[in-house]
Amino acid sequence: MKIKKASFVMSNTDYRKCPTPNLPEYAFIGRSNVGKSSLINALTNKKGLAMTSSTPGKTQLINHFLINENWYLVDLPGYGFARVSKTEKENFQKIIYSYLEKRENLLCTFVLVDIRHAPQKIDLEFMQWLGEHGVPFSIIFTKADKLKKGADDKAVETYKEEFLKTWEEMPPYFVTSSSKKEGLEDLLSFIHEINQEFRQS
Repeated sequence: MKIKKASFVMSNTDYRKCPTPNLPEYAFIGRSNVGKSSLINALTNKKGLAMTSSTPGKTQLINHFLINENWYLVDLPGYGFARVSKTEKENFQKIIYSYLEKRENLLCTFVLVDIRHAPQKIDLEFMQWLGEHGVPFSIIFTKADKLKKGADDKAVETYKEEFLKTWEEMPPYFVTSSSKKEGLEDLLSFIHEINQEFRQS
């Protein structure tokens, strides 16, 4: 699948005000500064579609983008290192968790993880929450170009070992680089397959 058209639809803080849930939807989320906006821009081949910033925590709303006129890509607020107050963080959590639990056309949530770092407790706990609430998810390892050749495989194996201490198996995962556009084709093929199943059901 190639993305030929990507357009911003709306931003809001309430899942009930999101677009009519009649199209497949995919959410992207991760710790602040994980490279989410860069990945979205690379994936859609549209520089500036998602807001990138040197200041973590810039995404503070549920942002809907219509892709190829037939599915939604959703940019969710990051979690972790955003320099915001405790009250704001609680508000972000409420926005995110309400959306993830109650958005009926959400087919997969992509959890972005910086491949350069050891498994982070905050990521593992978030994925645990998704599992406990029956929210389908996949992992996207970002910034693979920042590692030496072969080091990305080792990093993924380390992640698997930690992940499988709690889970029976790994979810689908993708190793990506926004700058080199690595892994993006596999990711889009995965989305395409789910879209096909959605339309046949």
